[in-house]
Amino acid sequence: MNKGELIEAVGKVVCTKKEAAAAVDTVLGAIKASLKKGKAVTLVGFGTFKVAKRKARVGRNPRTGRTIKIAAKKVPVFKAGTDLKKAVK
Repeated sequence: MNKGELIEAVGKVVCTKKEAAAAVDTVLGAIKASLKKGKAVTLVGFGTFKVAKRKARVGRNPRTGRTIKIAAKKVPVFKAGTDLKKAVK
């Protein structure tokens, strides 16, 4: 499912597709803003979005075989909740 399909699914429940798009954009924007501040977002029964720190490391360029330094960085992480795990089984 992509963002457009998600909007269509939400649009079946709310009045219009425009309202559904606004709702989906608002939810995604709120999650993004919270992660940007370094705060986790927990949706009970669904899962948790949080920011993890990756350490600096040494990698290898697959084309040339030379070693390169990969800088430390922050990455978004999602951990599925129990209900979501059960639904996928």
